[in-house]
Amino acid sequence: MKKAIYRNIAIVSALFVVTFAIMLITNYFQVRQSAPLQTEIVESLKELNIQNSGNTELQEQIRQLDLMARKAYFVSMDHLMTGVYILLGMLLVFLISARMYFANYRNIPSKDLDPIDEWAIKTQARKYVGFAAAGVAALALLFVVMSTPFLVNNSVANGNEQTEETVATNEVAEAVPEAITTYKSETPVTEVTEEASVVEDEIAPETKAEEPTEKEPVATAETTEVAKKAEPEAKPTTPTVAVNTVNSNAFRGNNSSGLSATKNVPAKWDLAAGTNIAWKKPIPMKGKNSPVVNGNKVFFTGADQTSRVLYCYDLTSGEALWSMKAANIPGSPAQVPKTTDDTGLAAPTVATNGKQVCAIFGTGDLICTDMNGKQLWAKNLGVPDNHYGYASSLITYMNLLIVQWDNQNDSKIIALDLASGDEKWTTTRKERITWSSPIIAQVHSKPQLVLMGNPAIAAYNPENGEQLWRVECLSGEVGASACSSNGIIYGASEYATLSAINGTDGSIVWQASDFLPEVSSPVATKTNVYVATSYGVVASYDAQTGELEKEQELDGEFYSSPIIAEGKIYLFNTDGTMHIFSADKDFELLDSFETGERTYATPAFTNGRIVVRTDESIYCVTTD
Repeated sequence: MKKAIYRNIAIVSALFVVTFAIMLITNYFQVRQSAPLQTEIVESLKELNIQNSGNTELQEQIRQLDLMARKAYFVSMDHLMTGVYILLGMLLVFLISARMYFANYRNIPSKDLDPIDEWAIKTQARKYVGFAAAGVAALALLFVVMSTPFLVNNSVANGNEQTEETVATNEVAEAVPEAITTYKSETPVTEVTEEASVVEDEIAPETKAEEPTEKEPVATAETTEVAKKAEPEAKPTTPTVAVNTVNSNAFRGNNSSGLSATKNVPAKWDLAAGTNIAWKKPIPMKGKNSPVVNGNKVFFTGADQTSRVLYCYDLTSGEALWSMKAANIPGSPAQVPKTTDDTGLAAPTVATNGKQVCAIFGTGDLICTDMNGKQLWAKNLGVPDNHYGYASSLITYMNLLIVQWDNQNDSKIIALDLASGDEKWTTTRKERITWSSPIIAQVHSKPQLVLMGNPAIAAYNPENGEQLWRVECLSGEVGASACSSNGIIYGASEYATLSAINGTDGSIVWQASDFLPEVSSPVATKTNVYVATSYGVVASYDAQTGELEKEQELDGEFYSSPIIAEGKIYLFNTDGTMHIFSADKDFELLDSFETGERTYATPAFTNGRIVVRTDESIYCVTTD
């Protein structure tokens, strides 16, 4: 009786496994071919939107279409993965049933057999059944492997617009002292507190670090000296260095906070006419990363299919000082991974502490040099398993370089010694693939390393990687980074929520979902949180209650992240239009003007200057 039950279960489960596996494979290829935002559709919608820029009803319809397409795609992927688990379970049932059915036939007693002995015939038949069952199991297992989306490389090679700045904007800036603690005679700290009150909580606690020292440039085999040995930096002139004591050491400035203590910020310029433009240079290689400024130097990267390069330009003149190519690195892939055009191989922003500068590329190659371009160390972290391309920016804390390594099947944080590249600690994460970048937040004067991910925002001790708290409140493709103010952490992703989290214990203070960012990272003050969307709306929320206070509906998309300086919010849209708002309860649009070049990167602010990277060039705005 039991044998009959086991046999029937095995037969039914085998039929189920084969049929279900075939259905999963068919569904997998259908999902794979229907990406959430196919390039042709996106371009058509963009063109339609441009032709009807004033039609708000059409823009809302396009937004809803985008929402439905993305939701349908992710629901299909979730269903596919659920089906894989069901298939594995039924395969296990089949194997157990078959095993129990043949349990008594493993050792057949030996006897003299007649050529037409019925027992021998049945024994042979049972062997065939066993072989057939094993074949079915192997076939089903093969189907499982083929139908599992997370085991297939480059499963979604489409041009999703999610990653444009997600990819290049999520950088991280470490605690570098010069922001306030290294002001000198002409710019005392007391002058900053009045005009930069909106940023005092995030900048004042920055860790004290040494002033960047200017050394004679060192020529190496890997370093290409583009300038004449950079003698002017060996003996910096007093006026130039004094102006640039406020640095922007990573994406969105120090600590990746989006807040700057910069003074005398330019408020108007004309790129075509050259008005208030100190210099403008063509981009040597493509890249979605943002510029970084330390002392009198500007850093950025570029990459193509054959090379990946870290560049250093002079802040005052725009002249190229040196470049470092990521080459001859053990473990570096012979063939570069596939990436989308809006991500590429140079999406992450570099990070510096004033003594070392580090850059990471979409190949997993990580290089670190001194401030004069001498390579200190280089390594490959592995080829990122990322269907758009690796985009998380670097950040520094004390003597550590911190890497957010959230890929398809491998999510972790890595802390490396800046001087040597040695691993100091690694913490495994539960999150799925992410394009966001880490920040350093101050909670009761203690630093927290805060990372966004799917499905959670999490905080860690930057000194040892210990997880402090974790809140599941995100979903989908997370590209924006977090922000913080007054001990509260704010994080949001499109189609999820904007969440305010108490940095002390990880409890949720409030949540809102009126307007959410896709790529652009929010920025916060004591009173307000400001969010820029990919469909042209910039919104202001009350930082304490989450109430939507005001919204500004503007033309264009926002992938660049807002920066607050001297009580104003500076924000580029993708067309290159600069919008300037008041960073207060009124949230007034103070000015808007076109620059003429598409801009996805976030500008770097320093005293009296703004460095901007576009698709075509890198330029410096000045008040001089």
